[in-house]
Amino acid sequence: MTTRFGFVSTFPPTQCGLATFTAALRTALLHSTTDEGWVVRLVDEPGPQSGDEVVAQVVAGDAASVRRAAAQLNLCDVAIVQHEYGVYGGADGSEILQLLDQVRVPCVVVLHTVLADPAPHQRRVLESVMAKAGAVVTMSVTARERLATRYAADMTKVSVIAHGAPALETTMAEPAFRTGQFTVLTWGLLGPGKGIEWGIEAMAMLRDLQPMPRYLVAGQTHPKVLLREGEAYRDRLREQVRHGDLGPWVTFEGHYRNTSALASLIRSADVVLLPYDSPEQVTSGVLIEAVAAGKPVVATRFPHAVELLAGGAGVLVPHRDPAAIATALRSLATRRDVVTRMTAAAAAAAPQLMWSAVADQYRDLAGELITASVAA
Repeated sequence: MTTRFGFVSTFPPTQCGLATFTAALRTALLHSTTDEGWVVRLVDEPGPQSGDEVVAQVVAGDAASVRRAAAQLNLCDVAIVQHEYGVYGGADGSEILQLLDQVRVPCVVVLHTVLADPAPHQRRVLESVMAKAGAVVTMSVTARERLATRYAADMTKVSVIAHGAPALETTMAEPAFRTGQFTVLTWGLLGPGKGIEWGIEAMAMLRDLQPMPRYLVAGQTHPKVLLREGEAYRDRLREQVRHGDLGPWVTFEGHYRNTSALASLIRSADVVLLPYDSPEQVTSGVLIEAVAAGKPVVATRFPHAVELLAGGAGVLVPHRDPAAIATALRSLATRRDVVTRMTAAAAAAAPQLMWSAVADQYRDLAGELITASVAA
């Protein structure tokens, strides 16, 4: 039996985490099945359709576009709706409520952000979204626990399904401990809050290592950051590198990489560094992909890292603490046993993080909603 999935999200060519997530989930759900997947794309301004899979657009502030989108979703069996405050129009993204009010098919709402201390209106919006949803998905246990303790939510609706990761050749490979230059990698859309400055400062503390490690920062500037302040953050980082005379050891690559090129990039690294500033982050696609690729991780103590690295796939460091980052990187650069142990822990966690496994959970959840809707 064919299931018609409707997806509500940003979507390529938009470059952001939600767009990448939805494109990957859709591909995994439709792989080797007769199922269909239609996309309602969230945009700030109307534009040309980006592909045959995109059947409608929701334009921020345009009630007519919401009605057209809901009509398309009502032709599906189930809708999978991505929630992030900043991608919908209205105060705190409140226009999502107008869409949910007009969608008659069961809805799975996927929460990408669950704030520990939301503003009153943010809380009301999210609680209303959850009330209107048939099912709610968080991507970490931490996020689910926040809903249970800090929001008015029907927890019988809430499931935890991990962010997915592509299957890379490195996942089950032997740990790579090379005798050449040790490579530290940070990747993803760049902007303030990524904490790259702390990684650069940590590199300056590793000058005594021979050869000195290399730090590669890969990724374009986040489109919304680019609109707001241009390349100011990247320029500050480059100036920090110049001032610290770290040019030969810290490299920025700002071009877009497709899935294959990103896989090659990850394979080239010895460790992934996530020096994020925010203590709020309950979902990190980069963290999931790093662990799924079998790479040791050094991360600040943001909630998703605390949870996912508990099995030994990485080491946690305090926020904004370059000395602690340097200590962790030094251990990985000089001790084969540490790398081997973390790589083995990552490989053990990887299978349940693959998009194929994640899609199976979404398919099961959608099937339960559809069955319940038919029986009602």
